[in-house]
Amino acid sequence: MRFPILLALLFFVVGIFFSFHIPPVFGDPLDDINKQLGELTRAREMSIAATQPLESRLNTLEKQLADIKRRVAAIEADLARKKLDLEKAEEDIIEKEEEFTQKVRKTYMRSYLDIPILSFFSQEETSDLTLELAYRRAQTNKNKEEITILALWIKDLEERRTKLENESVRLVAIKAKVDEESGFLKKEVAGAKAYQSKLTSQIADLTAQQQQIISQRLGNLNIPRSAGTAAAACTDDRNIDPGFSPRIAFFTYGVPNRTGLNQYGADGRARAGQNVETILSAYYQNYELKKDYSTDITINVEGHGGYNIEEYTKRIYEMPNSFAMEALKAQAIAARSYALAYTNNGSGSICTTQSCQVFKPEKKGGAWEEAVNATRGWVMVSGGSPVKTWYSSTHGGYIFSTSELPGWSGTSWTKHATDTTSGSAGSFSDLQSNAYDRNSPWFYCDWGSRSQYNKTAWLKPSEVADIVNIVLLARADSSTKDHFYQTDKSHPYGGEVWNEERVKSELRSRNITPFNSVSDISVSADFGSGRTSSISFSGDGGSQSFSGSEFKDWFNLRAPANIQIVGPLYNIERK
Repeated sequence: MRFPILLALLFFVVGIFFSFHIPPVFGDPLDDINKQLGELTRAREMSIAATQPLESRLNTLEKQLADIKRRVAAIEADLARKKLDLEKAEEDIIEKEEEFTQKVRKTYMRSYLDIPILSFFSQEETSDLTLELAYRRAQTNKNKEEITILALWIKDLEERRTKLENESVRLVAIKAKVDEESGFLKKEVAGAKAYQSKLTSQIADLTAQQQQIISQRLGNLNIPRSAGTAAAACTDDRNIDPGFSPRIAFFTYGVPNRTGLNQYGADGRARAGQNVETILSAYYQNYELKKDYSTDITINVEGHGGYNIEEYTKRIYEMPNSFAMEALKAQAIAARSYALAYTNNGSGSICTTQSCQVFKPEKKGGAWEEAVNATRGWVMVSGGSPVKTWYSSTHGGYIFSTSELPGWSGTSWTKHATDTTSGSAGSFSDLQSNAYDRNSPWFYCDWGSRSQYNKTAWLKPSEVADIVNIVLLARADSSTKDHFYQTDKSHPYGGEVWNEERVKSELRSRNITPFNSVSDISVSADFGSGRTSSISFSGDGGSQSFSGSEFKDWFNLRAPANIQIVGPLYNIERK
């Protein structure tokens, strides 16, 4: 640098004395970033320790990393600005130094040249000359003060330059660390996706014929869509002894089509003090509740002729009269809106079964008719037209949008939500305690039964092991999957059903160890989406894990009698 002599003048810093600007000292955010990077590194180490990457966690880390990158970019820009300010300050100081150097040189040269001349002046002139010399000395002192101040600023400038250089070095290290974490995350995400791709390639999809057979089996269970149906509820077998032990049962939460109004959930909400409009908003979105819709529209009912929309609604048997009034009102609005939407404001006709809405020619009367009258002309509309306000008896603690249901199209007025008192769920026990429809007889059921086992859906560990074995064999060789129908029934279209021993033999021939019995089962669920995400088995065949949907499909094809898992969220019970 050009200022070594001046820097030696003083060892402390003073305030601003010159007219040129030096920017204020900024706070140091790099320590915070280093701390956050440390947390990110620890999170990475936890991810490495996990048996498989959790993509949702990696997404969180990527968001955190993106935030760090944004902050680093902001600091880089700030350091660049500081550097420019310092360069400007250096230019100003150099200019001042040159100016002062010239000024000092002239002052001192003049002083040394003029002082000897004093001896030639008369005594009278001495006083004036002395004053002149005093003035020059004062000017010299002023120059020295300005030089001192300049030196102080040079020292401050050097300190700030050193700090800037240190910040730049630390920033380079942080950027290297960010790049390292970014590379790691990309690798982990790629690994997670490769793992998922591998699992997907291992999954042997059921054939269309097999899917059709599963649908028929589910249909034979007579699963009630309506809370007002006379169909018997499924039986909770937890306290019924089938005559063998140990035993395993698969319990489903709710009935399959969990979209729109949850009838038992609406009753639970009404008994908790919610009014009809609050209840509707819990199950639908993006709609307008129009309270003066035309009541002159005629609904054509198949086999029964035409009914005014209000008279038609009074003949709907979808909810018991024993339900709370606000729930009955919500159902009345849903039934009225559904009929108008289904028939396009009376242009078409509507059936009388659960496929549409349960209709009887006699008025239901009682509290139901009171609810219909109280909501006369109330219709849910979107864009001025009634919407199909689907509903079902029991959602099992969750609400699905139609886009989440297999084979359904998306709609703007259906929604996904957790139907609990807190609006969320963290465990199966949380659902059991806080779901609004927890009092439904279909809330938590093991569907199906076998008369020889006390009309229960309990399975033996060897029977569960057989289902695990067919999934393993289907993964290993998809050409075998046409042999995996129920062993207690004949092949549905004349093929060969492989029994438990044949499946084991086929696995051994492919160097896969089969299960003879299952000793432990664990279920993992995504309580945000309301689905069983994975199920793991341990036994004499080792340990195996499957996605919740994959196992459910093969279970529903292979399980004996009419035993079924009827929905996406299920758990296991053991005795």
